[in-house]
Amino acid sequence: MNKLLHALRGMDIPPTTVMEVCGTHTNAVARFGLRQLLPPGMRLISGPGCPVCVTDGTDLAAALFLAHMPGVAVYSFGDMLRVPAAGDSLLRARELGADVRIATSPMDALEAALSETDKEIVWLGVGFETTAPMTAALLLRAREAGVGNLSVLCAHKTMPAALRSLLRDNQRVDALLCPGHVAAITGAEDFRFVPEELRMPAVVAGFEPEEIALALLQIARMRQRGQVELANCYPAAVSAEGNPAAKALLTAVFEPVTARWRGLGEIAGSGLGLRREFAGFDARRRFDLPEFPPGEDAAGCRCADLLRGEAEPRQCPLFGRGCTPDRPAGPCMVSAEGACAAVYRYGGN
Repeated sequence: MNKLLHALRGMDIPPTTVMEVCGTHTNAVARFGLRQLLPPGMRLISGPGCPVCVTDGTDLAAALFLAHMPGVAVYSFGDMLRVPAAGDSLLRARELGADVRIATSPMDALEAALSETDKEIVWLGVGFETTAPMTAALLLRAREAGVGNLSVLCAHKTMPAALRSLLRDNQRVDALLCPGHVAAITGAEDFRFVPEELRMPAVVAGFEPEEIALALLQIARMRQRGQVELANCYPAAVSAEGNPAAKALLTAVFEPVTARWRGLGEIAGSGLGLRREFAGFDARRRFDLPEFPPGEDAAGCRCADLLRGEAEPRQCPLFGRGCTPDRPAGPCMVSAEGACAAVYRYGGN
C-alpha cells in the first residue's frame, strides 16, 4: 500500500477530477482517508452511486401510498425506511401503525406471502444491477409457487444510461472510477462506452484501500500519457463478460424503461421494468397507483447537487447542523453509502 501511495503521490499529471459511482467506494474512500493521499492536481468526487440516494421521490411516494393501505405489508431494506419524503418516511409510517417491515433478502417477502395469505405483500425493489437479480429470483420463485398475494414496486436502475446522460456534455469530470460490484454482474466491457463515447479514462476498481489506490494510479498514468482507455483493476471478481447467470435472471424478468433519478431527472432506458409475463406482480398495476408528482427536498438540502458531482457534503448548509444521521434531511445522510453519511462519520470532504 505504501508503495502504491508513494507512486501515486509522485505522479505529475494535468488537473484531474475523478468521479466514483459506487456507494461502497464512497464509504471506503472516506473511511481510509484516501482523498488526503491523492497527488497534487487530482480530485475525487462522488456521483450517483448510492442506490438509496438516487431513488426518486415519486417512488418513495408510491411506497408510502401502499404502506398506508389496509391489508398491505411493505418490505424493504432498512436504509430505505429512513429516507425523508415530503415530511414523511416509511419509518414514520411504521411508527404510526403501517405494516412496514425490514428485509435482509427479497425472499423474506416471499416467505411472508406464503404464510400470510390474507395480506398483500409488496417488495420495494431498489438498487442497481447488483441487487436486481435478487428481485428477479424472487419473482421467478413466486411464479413457480403460484403465489397470488405478492407484488413488486420496482425502482431498480442501471448505471450506463445514467452515466451517459450525466457526462455526455461533461465539463468537470476527467475520469471515471467504475463500480466493482456492478461490473461483477455486467462485465467490465459494459463500461467500454466511457472511453469510446465520453472520451475519458475508466477503471474498474475493488474496494480495499490498495485496490482503490491501484485504480487511481492507473488513471493517473493514463492522464499523464494522454490515454483514454478502459482498464480492469479488479480481475479477481470482474471479468470482461460478467456473470452469465445473473445477467440471464435480469433478461428473463426485466426490460429497460424510463426511470426518474433524484438529481438527474428522467432518463430513458435507465430503469428496469417487469416484462409483460410478470405484469401480474407489478404493484403499480395491481393497486392502480396514481402518478405522483416529484417530491421536493428539504429547503437547503443539496443531495441532488452531490449526486451530479456539483457539490461536496460540507458545501451543503445543512450538513452536520440541520442534517445528521440521527435526523437526516436528505438521503445522502441516510445510507452508509451516501456521501454525506460517509464524510460525517469519517471526516474529510
